[in-house]
Amino acid sequence: MAKDSRGGPATPPPDGTLQPGRRSQRLRLRAAWMYHVEEMTQTAIAEALGIGRVTVVRLLSDAQALGEVRVSLSRDIAELTALERGLERRFGIGEVVVAPLSGPDADPTLPIGAAAGRTLSDLLRPGMRVGVGWGKTMIAALGAIDERVVPGLSVVSMLGGIAKVLQYNPADFAWQLSRLLGADCFLIPAPAVVDSPDTKRALVERCGLGEIFDLGRELDAVVMSVGSMGPDNISYRFGYFSEEERRSLLDAGAVGDLLYQFFDVDGALLDHPINARVMAVPVDSIRSAPARVIASGGPGKVRALLGAIRLARPTVLITDEVTATALLELAGPAPDTAT
Repeated sequence: MAKDSRGGPATPPPDGTLQPGRRSQRLRLRAAWMYHVEEMTQTAIAEALGIGRVTVVRLLSDAQALGEVRVSLSRDIAELTALERGLERRFGIGEVVVAPLSGPDADPTLPIGAAAGRTLSDLLRPGMRVGVGWGKTMIAALGAIDERVVPGLSVVSMLGGIAKVLQYNPADFAWQLSRLLGADCFLIPAPAVVDSPDTKRALVERCGLGEIFDLGRELDAVVMSVGSMGPDNISYRFGYFSEEERRSLLDAGAVGDLLYQFFDVDGALLDHPINARVMAVPVDSIRSAPARVIASGGPGKVRALLGAIRLARPTVLITDEVTATALLELAGPAPDTAT
Protein backbone atom coordinates (compact mmCIF):
# COMPACT_ATOMS: atom_id res chain seq x y z
CA MET A 1 0.00 0.00 0.00
CA ALA A 2 1.29 3.45 -0.85
CA LYS A 3 2.05 5.89 1.96
CA ASP A 4 1.09 9.53 2.31
CA SER A 5 3.57 12.29 3.13
CA ARG A 6 3.11 11.66 6.86
CA GLY A 7 3.94 7.97 6.53
CA GLY A 8 0.37 6.72 6.88
CA PRO A 9 -1.47 4.67 4.26
CA ALA A 10 -2.93 6.48 1.28
CA THR A 11 -6.72 6.56 1.27
CA PRO A 12 -8.20 5.94 -2.18
CA PRO A 13 -11.93 6.57 -2.57
CA PRO A 14 -14.21 3.80 -1.20
CA ASP A 15 -15.06 1.23 -3.89
CA GLY A 16 -13.10 3.33 -6.39
CA THR A 17 -15.93 5.86 -6.78
CA LEU A 18 -15.28 9.57 -7.06
CA GLN A 19 -15.15 11.72 -3.97
CA PRO A 20 -17.40 14.78 -3.70
CA GLY A 21 -14.73 17.32 -2.87
CA ARG A 22 -17.19 19.95 -4.06
CA ARG A 23 -20.88 19.75 -4.81
CA SER A 24 -20.48 19.68 -8.57
CA GLN A 25 -23.33 19.89 -11.04
CA ARG A 26 -22.80 16.27 -11.96
CA LEU A 27 -23.15 15.08 -8.37
CA ARG A 28 -26.25 17.23 -7.85
CA LEU A 29 -27.87 15.80 -10.97
CA ARG A 30 -27.08 12.24 -9.95
CA ALA A 31 -28.64 12.79 -6.54
CA ALA A 32 -31.65 14.52 -8.10
CA TRP A 33 -32.15 11.69 -10.58
CA MET A 34 -32.01 9.04 -7.86
CA TYR A 35 -34.42 10.94 -5.63
CA HIS A 36 -36.98 12.29 -8.09
CA VAL A 37 -36.90 9.66 -10.85
CA GLU A 38 -35.82 6.43 -9.14
CA GLU A 39 -37.59 7.41 -5.90
CA MET A 40 -34.67 6.28 -3.77
CA THR A 41 -34.53 7.38 -0.14
CA GLN A 42 -31.96 9.93 0.93
CA THR A 43 -30.20 7.26 2.98
CA ALA A 44 -30.00 4.94 -0.05
CA ILE A 45 -28.63 7.78 -2.21
CA ALA A 46 -25.98 8.54 0.41
CA GLU A 47 -24.86 4.90 0.39
CA ALA A 48 -24.85 4.71 -3.43
CA LEU A 49 -22.77 7.88 -3.82
CA GLY A 50 -20.51 7.26 -0.83
CA ILE A 51 -21.45 10.52 0.89
CA GLY A 52 -23.31 11.54 4.04
CA ARG A 53 -27.08 11.92 4.24
CA VAL A 54 -26.71 15.59 5.19
CA THR A 55 -24.75 16.13 1.97
CA VAL A 56 -27.58 14.50 -0.01
CA VAL A 57 -30.09 16.91 1.56
CA ARG A 58 -27.90 19.85 0.57
CA LEU A 59 -27.43 18.53 -2.97
CA LEU A 60 -31.19 18.20 -3.47
CA SER A 61 -31.77 21.66 -2.02
CA ASP A 62 -29.09 23.20 -4.24
CA ALA A 63 -30.52 21.48 -7.34
CA GLN A 64 -33.90 23.07 -6.68
CA ALA A 65 -32.45 26.48 -5.81
CA LEU A 66 -30.40 26.53 -9.02
CA GLY A 67 -33.38 25.58 -11.15
CA GLU A 68 -31.91 22.25 -12.19
CA VAL A 69 -34.97 20.40 -10.90
CA ARG A 70 -38.49 21.56 -11.55
CA VAL A 71 -41.03 19.04 -12.74
CA SER A 72 -38.42 16.96 -14.57
CA LEU A 73 -34.79 16.98 -15.63
CA SER A 74 -34.11 18.25 -19.14
CA ARG A 75 -34.33 15.62 -21.87
CA ASP A 76 -30.61 15.51 -22.74
CA ILE A 77 -29.52 15.30 -19.10
CA ALA A 78 -32.15 12.67 -18.36
CA GLU A 79 -31.04 10.45 -21.24
CA LEU A 80 -27.38 10.52 -20.22
CA THR A 81 -28.19 9.92 -16.57
CA ALA A 82 -30.48 7.03 -17.50
CA LEU A 83 -27.63 5.42 -19.46
CA GLU A 84 -25.22 5.90 -16.57
CA ARG A 85 -27.60 4.39 -14.06
CA GLY A 86 -28.48 1.57 -16.45
CA LEU A 87 -24.82 0.60 -16.84
CA GLU A 88 -24.14 0.91 -13.12
CA ARG A 89 -26.99 -1.43 -12.30
CA ARG A 90 -26.38 -3.88 -15.15
CA PHE A 91 -22.69 -4.40 -14.36
CA GLY A 92 -22.47 -3.43 -10.69
CA ILE A 93 -20.14 -0.50 -11.42
CA GLY A 94 -19.79 2.15 -8.74
CA GLU A 95 -19.59 5.13 -11.13
CA VAL A 96 -20.36 5.45 -14.84
CA VAL A 97 -19.67 8.64 -16.79
CA VAL A 98 -21.36 8.89 -20.21
CA ALA A 99 -19.96 11.67 -22.40
CA PRO A 100 -22.36 13.37 -24.84
CA LEU A 101 -21.54 13.44 -28.56
CA SER A 102 -22.34 16.06 -31.19
CA GLY A 103 -23.79 13.33 -33.41
CA PRO A 104 -24.03 9.53 -33.71
CA ASP A 105 -21.01 9.38 -36.04
CA ALA A 106 -18.79 11.76 -34.05
CA ASP A 107 -15.37 10.57 -32.87
CA PRO A 108 -15.73 9.91 -29.12
CA THR A 109 -12.00 10.03 -28.35
CA LEU A 110 -11.84 13.65 -27.20
CA PRO A 111 -15.08 13.65 -25.14
CA ILE A 112 -14.12 10.40 -23.38
CA GLY A 113 -10.57 11.64 -22.90
CA ALA A 114 -11.79 14.90 -21.36
CA ALA A 115 -14.05 13.00 -18.96
CA ALA A 116 -11.19 10.64 -18.10
CA GLY A 117 -8.90 13.56 -17.33
CA ARG A 118 -11.42 15.12 -14.98
CA THR A 119 -12.07 11.77 -13.35
CA LEU A 120 -8.38 11.14 -12.77
CA SER A 121 -7.93 14.64 -11.33
CA ASP A 122 -10.71 13.99 -8.81
CA LEU A 123 -9.33 10.55 -7.96
CA LEU A 124 -5.77 11.51 -7.08
CA ARG A 125 -4.66 11.69 -3.46
CA PRO A 126 -1.20 12.23 -1.90
CA GLY A 127 0.83 9.05 -1.59
CA MET A 128 -1.11 7.07 -4.20
CA ARG A 129 0.37 4.64 -6.67
CA VAL A 130 -1.47 4.95 -9.98
CA GLY A 131 -1.01 2.48 -12.83
CA VAL A 132 -1.74 3.78 -16.32
CA GLY A 133 -2.39 2.29 -19.73
CA TRP A 134 -1.97 4.09 -23.02
CA GLY A 135 -3.60 4.97 -26.35
CA LYS A 136 -5.37 7.88 -28.05
CA THR A 137 -7.99 8.21 -25.32
CA MET A 138 -5.36 8.42 -22.61
CA ILE A 139 -3.38 11.02 -24.56
CA ALA A 140 -6.60 13.04 -24.96
CA ALA A 141 -7.07 12.93 -21.18
CA LEU A 142 -3.85 14.88 -20.56
CA GLY A 143 -5.42 18.18 -21.58
CA ALA A 144 -8.18 17.84 -18.97
CA ILE A 145 -6.01 16.91 -16.00
CA ASP A 146 -5.46 19.59 -13.37
CA GLU A 147 -1.76 20.43 -13.47
CA ARG A 148 -0.63 20.43 -9.86
CA VAL A 149 1.89 18.73 -7.60
CA VAL A 150 0.43 15.74 -5.75
CA PRO A 151 2.83 14.93 -2.89
CA GLY A 152 4.16 11.38 -2.84
CA LEU A 153 2.33 10.36 -6.01
CA SER A 154 3.79 7.53 -8.12
CA VAL A 155 2.80 6.92 -11.75
CA VAL A 156 3.45 3.39 -13.00
CA SER A 157 3.34 2.49 -16.69
CA MET A 158 1.68 -0.92 -16.83
CA LEU A 159 2.99 -1.89 -20.28
CA GLY A 160 6.40 -2.04 -21.89
CA GLY A 161 7.42 0.52 -24.49
CA ILE A 162 6.68 0.62 -28.20
CA ALA A 163 9.39 2.36 -30.21
CA LYS A 164 7.40 2.37 -33.46
CA VAL A 165 4.42 4.34 -32.12
CA LEU A 166 6.02 7.39 -30.54
CA GLN A 167 2.87 9.51 -30.38
CA TYR A 168 1.03 6.77 -28.47
CA ASN A 169 3.89 5.17 -26.57
CA PRO A 170 2.92 3.80 -23.13
CA ALA A 171 6.16 5.05 -21.60
CA ASP A 172 5.71 8.50 -23.11
CA PHE A 173 2.17 8.85 -21.73
CA ALA A 174 3.21 7.85 -18.21
CA TRP A 175 6.10 10.31 -18.36
CA GLN A 176 3.89 13.19 -19.53
CA LEU A 177 1.36 12.46 -16.80
CA SER A 178 4.03 12.32 -14.09
CA ARG A 179 5.41 15.70 -15.23
CA LEU A 180 1.95 17.28 -14.98
CA LEU A 181 1.55 16.04 -11.42
CA GLY A 182 5.11 16.32 -10.13
CA ALA A 183 5.10 12.56 -9.55
CA ASP A 184 7.69 9.81 -9.55
CA CYS A 185 7.48 7.76 -12.74
CA PHE A 186 8.13 4.02 -13.01
CA LEU A 187 8.51 2.42 -16.45
CA ILE A 188 8.89 -1.13 -17.75
CA PRO A 189 12.19 -0.84 -19.71
CA ALA A 190 11.36 -3.58 -22.20
CA PRO A 191 9.31 -4.03 -25.38
CA ALA A 192 5.58 -4.47 -24.90
CA VAL A 193 5.83 -7.94 -26.44
CA VAL A 194 8.98 -10.06 -26.38
CA ASP A 195 9.88 -13.03 -28.57
CA SER A 196 9.19 -15.84 -26.09
CA PRO A 197 7.96 -16.67 -22.58
CA ASP A 198 11.57 -17.58 -21.69
CA THR A 199 12.72 -14.06 -22.59
CA LYS A 200 9.94 -12.58 -20.47
CA ARG A 201 10.87 -14.80 -17.53
CA ALA A 202 14.54 -13.86 -17.83
CA LEU A 203 13.78 -10.13 -17.93
CA VAL A 204 11.55 -10.34 -14.87
CA GLU A 205 13.69 -12.70 -12.78
CA ARG A 206 17.25 -11.80 -13.80
CA CYS A 207 17.20 -8.29 -15.26
CA GLY A 208 15.61 -6.29 -12.47
CA LEU A 209 12.08 -5.97 -13.86
CA GLY A 210 10.63 -8.00 -11.02
CA GLU A 211 10.63 -4.85 -8.86
CA ILE A 212 8.32 -3.07 -11.32
CA PHE A 213 5.94 -6.03 -11.43
CA ASP A 214 5.99 -6.13 -7.62
CA LEU A 215 5.00 -2.46 -7.66
CA GLY A 216 2.16 -3.38 -10.01
CA ARG A 217 0.69 -5.57 -7.28
CA GLU A 218 0.48 -2.61 -4.88
CA LEU A 219 -1.41 -0.06 -6.99
CA ASP A 220 -4.10 2.10 -5.40
CA ALA A 221 -5.72 2.91 -8.75
CA VAL A 222 -5.44 1.94 -12.42
CA VAL A 223 -6.58 3.99 -15.41
CA MET A 224 -6.65 2.34 -18.83
CA SER A 225 -8.33 2.09 -22.20
CA VAL A 226 -9.39 -0.96 -24.22
CA GLY A 227 -8.04 -2.10 -27.57
CA SER A 228 -10.26 -3.54 -30.30
CA MET A 229 -9.54 -6.30 -32.80
CA GLY A 230 -10.17 -4.18 -35.89
CA PRO A 231 -7.46 -3.66 -38.51
CA ASP A 232 -7.40 0.07 -37.60
CA ASN A 233 -6.08 -0.73 -34.12
CA ILE A 234 -2.84 1.20 -33.51
CA SER A 235 -0.82 -1.94 -32.86
CA TYR A 236 -1.81 -3.52 -36.17
CA ARG A 237 -1.55 -0.33 -38.24
CA PHE A 238 2.04 0.17 -37.11
CA GLY A 239 2.96 -3.46 -37.61
CA TYR A 240 3.51 -4.46 -34.02
CA PHE A 241 1.25 -7.45 -34.56
CA SER A 242 0.98 -9.10 -37.93
CA GLU A 243 -2.27 -9.69 -39.79
CA GLU A 244 -1.66 -13.40 -39.34
CA GLU A 245 -1.45 -12.97 -35.57
CA ARG A 246 -4.58 -10.81 -35.56
CA ARG A 247 -6.54 -13.46 -37.42
CA SER A 248 -5.17 -16.13 -35.09
CA LEU A 249 -6.45 -14.15 -32.12
CA LEU A 250 -9.84 -13.70 -33.78
CA ASP A 251 -10.04 -17.44 -34.43
CA ALA A 252 -9.33 -18.00 -30.73
CA GLY A 253 -12.28 -15.78 -29.82
CA ALA A 254 -10.52 -12.50 -29.03
CA VAL A 255 -12.72 -9.39 -28.94
CA GLY A 256 -10.13 -6.97 -27.54
CA ASP A 257 -7.09 -6.42 -25.36
CA LEU A 258 -6.25 -4.81 -22.05
CA LEU A 259 -2.56 -3.85 -22.06
CA TYR A 260 -2.06 -6.36 -24.91
CA GLN A 261 -3.62 -9.14 -22.86
CA PHE A 262 -6.31 -10.55 -25.13
CA PHE A 263 -9.68 -11.78 -23.90
CA ASP A 264 -13.04 -13.03 -25.17
CA VAL A 265 -16.48 -11.44 -24.84
CA ASP A 266 -17.08 -13.31 -21.58
CA GLY A 267 -14.05 -11.65 -20.00
CA ALA A 268 -11.78 -14.70 -20.02
CA LEU A 269 -8.10 -14.34 -20.94
CA LEU A 270 -7.20 -16.39 -24.00
CA ASP A 271 -4.81 -19.31 -23.88
CA HIS A 272 -2.81 -17.82 -26.75
CA PRO A 273 0.99 -17.56 -27.25
CA ILE A 274 0.91 -13.75 -27.42
CA ASN A 275 -0.54 -13.46 -23.93
CA ALA A 276 2.48 -15.35 -22.59
CA ARG A 277 4.89 -12.87 -24.20
CA VAL A 278 3.38 -9.58 -23.05
CA MET A 279 5.42 -7.36 -20.72
CA ALA A 280 2.48 -5.94 -18.80
CA VAL A 281 1.11 -5.82 -15.28
CA PRO A 282 -1.06 -8.98 -15.03
CA VAL A 283 -4.83 -8.74 -14.92
CA ASP A 284 -4.90 -10.23 -11.42
CA SER A 285 -2.84 -7.27 -10.19
CA ILE A 286 -5.13 -4.84 -12.02
CA ARG A 287 -8.21 -6.35 -10.39
CA SER A 288 -6.66 -6.03 -6.94
CA ALA A 289 -6.38 -2.23 -7.19
CA PRO A 290 -9.11 -0.54 -5.10
CA ALA A 291 -9.96 1.94 -7.90
CA ARG A 292 -10.14 0.64 -11.48
CA VAL A 293 -11.02 3.11 -14.26
CA ILE A 294 -11.74 2.05 -17.83
CA ALA A 295 -12.15 4.85 -20.39
CA SER A 296 -13.05 3.71 -23.89
CA GLY A 297 -15.68 3.89 -26.60
CA GLY A 298 -16.51 3.90 -30.28
CA PRO A 299 -18.53 1.62 -32.59
CA GLY A 300 -15.69 -0.87 -33.02
CA LYS A 301 -15.14 -1.32 -29.30
CA VAL A 302 -18.54 -2.39 -27.99
CA ARG A 303 -17.74 -6.12 -27.76
CA ALA A 304 -14.22 -5.33 -26.52
CA LEU A 305 -15.63 -3.07 -23.82
CA LEU A 306 -18.15 -5.69 -22.72
CA GLY A 307 -15.38 -8.27 -22.35
CA ALA A 308 -13.12 -5.78 -20.57
CA ILE A 309 -15.83 -4.93 -18.04
CA ARG A 310 -16.28 -8.61 -17.26
CA LEU A 311 -12.51 -9.12 -17.08
CA ALA A 312 -11.30 -6.09 -15.11
CA ARG A 313 -14.47 -5.33 -13.09
CA PRO A 314 -14.03 -1.55 -13.21
CA THR A 315 -15.17 0.62 -10.35
CA VAL A 316 -15.46 3.57 -12.77
CA LEU A 317 -16.44 3.32 -16.45
CA ILE A 318 -16.17 6.25 -18.87
CA THR A 319 -17.65 5.95 -22.34
CA ASP A 320 -19.82 7.87 -24.82
CA GLU A 321 -23.58 7.87 -25.24
CA VAL A 322 -23.63 5.84 -28.47
CA THR A 323 -21.35 3.15 -27.06
CA ALA A 324 -23.28 3.11 -23.77
CA THR A 325 -26.55 2.42 -25.62
CA ALA A 326 -24.97 -0.33 -27.73
CA LEU A 327 -23.32 -1.85 -24.66
CA LEU A 328 -26.61 -2.17 -22.81
CA GLU A 329 -28.25 -3.71 -25.86
CA LEU A 330 -25.42 -6.21 -26.35
CA ALA A 331 -25.31 -7.22 -22.69
CA GLY A 332 -29.05 -7.75 -22.49
CA PRO A 333 -30.97 -7.97 -19.21
CA ALA A 334 -29.18 -8.97 -16.03
CA PRO A 335 -29.31 -12.70 -15.27
CA ASP A 336 -32.17 -13.74 -13.01
CA THR A 337 -30.56 -14.48 -9.66
CA ALA A 338 -33.81 -15.49 -7.98
CA THR A 339 -33.78 -18.98 -6.49
